[in-house]
Amino acid sequence: MMMMMEEKKEGEFLTVPPFECAWPKDLKFREAGRGCVAFEAFARNDVTLVFRENVGSQHYHYKRDNSPHYTVILGSHRNRRLKIEVDGKSVVDVEGVGLCSSAFQSYWISIYDGLISIGKGRYPFQNIVFQWLDTNPNCSVRYVGLSSWDKHVGYRNVIVLPLMHQNHLSLWKHVDVGYGGDYIHEECGQEELEDELSAYDKWGLQNFLESWDLSDVSFIVGMEERPVPAHKVILSSSGHFPLTSPDGVIALKGVTYPVLHSLLEYIYKGRTQILESQLASLMILSLEFEVMTLVKQCEEIIQQFKINDKLFDSGKRVELSYPNTSPHCYRAFPFGLAVDKKRLKQLYSSGEYSDVDIYIEGGGLVSQPHKIILSLWSVPFAKMFTNGMSETNSSRVVLRDVSPKAFEGMLDFMYSGEVNLENTMESGAMLLQMLLLSDQFGVTLLHQECCKILLECLSEE
Repeated sequence: MMMMMEEKKEGEFLTVPPFECAWPKDLKFREAGRGCVAFEAFARNDVTLVFRENVGSQHYHYKRDNSPHYTVILGSHRNRRLKIEVDGKSVVDVEGVGLCSSAFQSYWISIYDGLISIGKGRYPFQNIVFQWLDTNPNCSVRYVGLSSWDKHVGYRNVIVLPLMHQNHLSLWKHVDVGYGGDYIHEECGQEELEDELSAYDKWGLQNFLESWDLSDVSFIVGMEERPVPAHKVILSSSGHFPLTSPDGVIALKGVTYPVLHSLLEYIYKGRTQILESQLASLMILSLEFEVMTLVKQCEEIIQQFKINDKLFDSGKRVELSYPNTSPHCYRAFPFGLAVDKKRLKQLYSSGEYSDVDIYIEGGGLVSQPHKIILSLWSVPFAKMFTNGMSETNSSRVVLRDVSPKAFEGMLDFMYSGEVNLENTMESGAMLLQMLLLSDQFGVTLLHQECCKILLECLSEE
């Protein structure tokens, strides 16, 4: 018969006595074999976490467990070693991850199909200090136990987070193939993984530059009347383009393709190159469409040429980059681009140039966003809209088992790059729903932001 552990709390944290283990009900991976636990611990030695398929008892101890399990011990051997055990047998015993005996410290441990990653700090998937790969992984572990050795261990702010595929890929970047043979290099699988990592890192608005995917407007340019596709919501939030033509065509007389390409490249990628001899033409075109940051940069370079009494070289190129003044550490849409976030939010609020209606079963129409914006943030949406699925040629999408408010919160993040929550009693529940929703739709940065806010809230409490 399973015994329920009586949780002994001192202040606001859980104290686990020597040779015992706590099994809080909420410490359970959403998916077997895949999850992350973040926590703060206070101990002289042996902060011990156990990962099992089933919940253990109060007097459970990993040394007496014959069932499949993983054990991670921080501060083993009197706070000198890091240990990982598989089914009671030591597989890792190295120096590192020392504990602080005078204050709580933050740690996280993730497991993904046998890849065990350990990090320090409040934010999961950052500051990795050690990784080990089980070549015969236990993909059934789901429950997390908080244990100890011969001294009391204090735990607080313990939370289990879902481990997204993108988080897993980022963790693989840090894997060292020199872990004493624990990590087996398989050439074919490694190349496939690197390709996937590269594709993910490079995903962004630049993928839609002059692409017919999701385009709803096109330029006709040059003597050859070359069609160049674009997207109304992107153009409208970057300048003032004539987008009211019923046939969705903008005819540009006297403009060459290289000049238009440089303008669009600046908008879609945040940077471009152009021949010095075409710089004035780019400035004129940018001024016509009021892409003012590019106009200013062109003017400054032309003025510099005049000051130096220098002639334009027809064969040399000039580099132009959007000045990214965002405090964000990541370059994600709409940061680092010539996109007016205020205008973008207006387009979202008004539904102008929207090409999809989002319905939630039981909740009716919840939003009229833009397919390209959803696709920039979410690979599932991108595949839905571009891979020939029913939604590719439809302006109606129906979602099931989704919170309307959480979905609207996720859309708000997609258009602003920021999490905006009202400070109410329901904000915590809303944040958890957005965390799960970002996992479901692969919105990696929203998932990370939700994790950070949740951990900060737990620390404040």
